[in-house]
Amino acid sequence: MGSKRRYFMDRLIFILLLSLTPIFAQSDLTAEEIVRKADEKVRGKTNQSEMKMEIIRPTWQRDLSFKGWGRGLDYSMTYITSPARDKGQVFMKRETEMWNWMPTIGRMIKIPASMMSQGWMGSDYTNDDILKESSMVVDYVHSLITEEVIEGYDCYKIQMIPKEEAAVIWGKVHKWITKDEYIQLRSEYFDEDGELVKSDFAYDIKIMDGRLIPTRIEIVPADEEEKKTVLYITDIKFDIDLPESFFSQQNMKRIR
Repeated sequence: MGSKRRYFMDRLIFILLLSLTPIFAQSDLTAEEIVRKADEKVRGKTNQSEMKMEIIRPTWQRDLSFKGWGRGLDYSMTYITSPARDKGQVFMKRETEMWNWMPTIGRMIKIPASMMSQGWMGSDYTNDDILKESSMVVDYVHSLITEEVIEGYDCYKIQMIPKEEAAVIWGKVHKWITKDEYIQLRSEYFDEDGELVKSDFAYDIKIMDGRLIPTRIEIVPADEEEKKTVLYITDIKFDIDLPESFFSQQNMKRIR
């Protein structure tokens, strides 16, 4: 089936499901509001984090550590702290522009939108996952399709279809979000032909800086069970003083 036909069929299914939304909803929140609350829970108005990543393949494993800063939907910065060969690399999104500072060659490289679907640092995360070029809240139309129990949590299952004008890399996304704390427990990402590309799973839910969030997230490519990427949140602070001026090319070269 062609991608255009698949797109219109997904839109038709979405319209039908939208009419059923009140059957499932037990609160006054719409599907979009549920996704927004889940997104804001892990993002805050601003945030500063430290993370570790394991890239696991059948014959090797690669470990990364990095720091991250974010302000709303338009600003983010990621600084690699290890391994030594990658230390000092910085990735930044500032509104619609994305940049990569490579200190080993002294070059500032603008990242084109065409590279958003590529793996970040060889992992199963995409550049879009890290730089947040697209927004799960703004760039998709949301519908509540059912309610399920996942890992003992009552969850909303929400389908997300990209808006026609949105520059996104996914043809469809499914998310399972807990009813009580709006934690994203599971996600499935599909291409334009409706084929599953990858899934992510959230574990080790803990209170960090006053918020109950998952601290370990595993991304597993479809049909490649021996491959996965594991992300650990080791520290995070929300709603800190972080001005727009922090997200500059000059600061990319200075941060540590």
